[in-house]
Amino acid sequence: METFAKIYKRAAARKGGENAVELMLQPVKKRIQIAKVSDADALEEMTKCVFRSGFVWKIIEAKWPGFQTAFSDFDVMHCAMLADEDLEVLQGNAEIVRHGKKIASVRANAQYILDIRADYGNFNQFLQQWPDEDFVGLWEHLKKNGSRLGGQTGRYFLRFIGYDTPLLSRDVVAALIQAGVVDKEPTSKKALLQSQDAFNTWQQESGRSFKEISRVLALSTD
Repeated sequence: METFAKIYKRAAARKGGENAVELMLQPVKKRIQIAKVSDADALEEMTKCVFRSGFVWKIIEAKWPGFQTAFSDFDVMHCAMLADEDLEVLQGNAEIVRHGKKIASVRANAQYILDIRADYGNFNQFLQQWPDEDFVGLWEHLKKNGSRLGGQTGRYFLRFIGYDTPLLSRDVVAALIQAGVVDKEPTSKKALLQSQDAFNTWQQESGRSFKEISRVLALSTD
């Protein structure tokens, strides 16, 4: 497996030097304090990521005030208690995207957050107690216990609320293959764990966040 130093060097050669790479890393260096993320914030971001998946992001953003009204500013208890009849009404609401299964995921994810709340007090405490080096396990937890939070949707959710996680974009996957970590897109549990081990090794080597490492990998590929 390649060292992070070698991958960084390749990224710098492609992008015009180390200063150029560091400028490109500035956006991902900004940190959000997870401790300040409320359960309503978590449900709202889950919902945004679910509705963005396979859809034009700008349309979701433009309609977002309608979503906030329709789901009572994502009050978790309110959303968890939505009846089937309420979901049917929401499917006729022109102020949001009328996708029945995604609308139903709001209720399911509110119930998921309530389950987490029962054990940890709130969702941000759950995230703060999860081992940093086991982000693949957290991805799996979201997929198994949440609704429509598998794959990149769950990873984007974590990234957008401030949790330090890589994104397995096409460029990052290409870099993982080039570095000798995997031989194809990591979808199996074994391949995902191999990728996680690589990220953990590179973090120990570089002292950088997983977000920064993920970005450098993407910058290193042709």
